[in-house]
Amino acid sequence: MHPDSNPTLGFIGTGVMGASMAGHLLDAGYSCIVYNRTPAKAAPLVDKGATLGHTVAEVARQADILFTIVGMPADVEEVYLGPEGILANARSGSIAVDMTTSSPALARQIHEEGKAKGISVMDAPVSGGDSGAKAGTLSIMIGGDRETFEALAPYWDCMGKVIVYQGEAGSGQSTKMANQIAIAGGMLGVCEAMAYAVRSGLDPQQVLASIGQGAAGSWSLTHLAPKMLEGDYAPGFFVKHFIKDMTLAGESAGEQGLDLPALALALERYRALAEAGGGDEGTQALFKGYFPDEDV
Repeated sequence: MHPDSNPTLGFIGTGVMGASMAGHLLDAGYSCIVYNRTPAKAAPLVDKGATLGHTVAEVARQADILFTIVGMPADVEEVYLGPEGILANARSGSIAVDMTTSSPALARQIHEEGKAKGISVMDAPVSGGDSGAKAGTLSIMIGGDRETFEALAPYWDCMGKVIVYQGEAGSGQSTKMANQIAIAGGMLGVCEAMAYAVRSGLDPQQVLASIGQGAAGSWSLTHLAPKMLEGDYAPGFFVKHFIKDMTLAGESAGEQGLDLPALALALERYRALAEAGGGDEGTQALFKGYFPDEDV
């Protein structure tokens, strides 16, 4: 399906990531109807010209192209498959794009059920955190029909910088699982490197200046290690959501007979952090676990 030249866009989920992503679509001049379970989180978008939707069903009925980014797979299931959800209310010929990190199997199910109703459903999870969402530089990993992927090019370009079509439905989610597996192991390495630098009596900022541009360099080392060292644990990406992602990745890997010990260790450590009250902190808060009796 090719979108109309002046479609009505819907955006469901205007939290840490979604608010910025929807904002870029508004800034590009598109007409948007937005919805969040907490209406106050959508208020800044309404101030920018968006229309406030009061239910998922209302947004689904009005939108030609609908984007969603919600919290958990259970939320995705409710938003898409529930009686007041998207597939029960969207028009045949419309497009729905789920940008939540969710289950590859669920993405395939929603795609097939949407197809039966004439609704093209894409899975398009993102990476880049709140900073990437604000800057419009997200990496977007996309699964579904290639024709629909190509038709949505102007909208991908509003929200992201690295736009890659991965294949059939579910492929976007599977790619995001690979992304989260890499981050999980990498976060252990970043935390341990910084803990070692501190314990060795080095100036950790100077250590970062040396290793950040070398073979050890990574997005987490560049963007999150400085926050660790400053004791800044404000969420760009919530610990509780990363736990969800790692759990999904572990389940998917298990279905394929893969043993991923680094992922398992990272998940164990993040669960301990959440149990200690850190579920709403940023993922860089894992650093605290290396200094359990100290204020870092």
